Amino acid sequence: MPTRQTSSSGKPKSPRIQVVLPEELCARLAALAESESRTVSNMAKVLIQQGVERLERQRPPEPAAAPYPLGPAVAADRFRRELEQQEQAGTRRLRGAPRRLRLRQPPSAS
Repeated sequence: MPTRQTSSSGKPKSPRIQVVLPEELCARLAALAESESRTVSNMAKVLIQQGVERLERQRPPEPAAAPYPLGPAVAADRFRRELEQQEQAGTRRLRGAPRRLRLRQPPSAS
């Protein structure tokens, strides 16, 4: 699983991965990046995206998933992670006060 870091402002950074490449492959990647005026890191990202998309297209579609394909514990962990990510993203504040507020008088008792 990629490591998750936070920026100096506290917002989570995009996931990072660390890859060890043979020198020859790294040199080829650098040459491709230079030919497309990209950084090596960006070129690697583009190539990974293309490879993942190609592999996904080649795979047959998976059958309809069960509610808990990996078990309820895994689903609970995923749900917990999503809540933690929302918490890290901070709360969204409303923009200004409500424009109209109607107060209604309760019906009279008589």
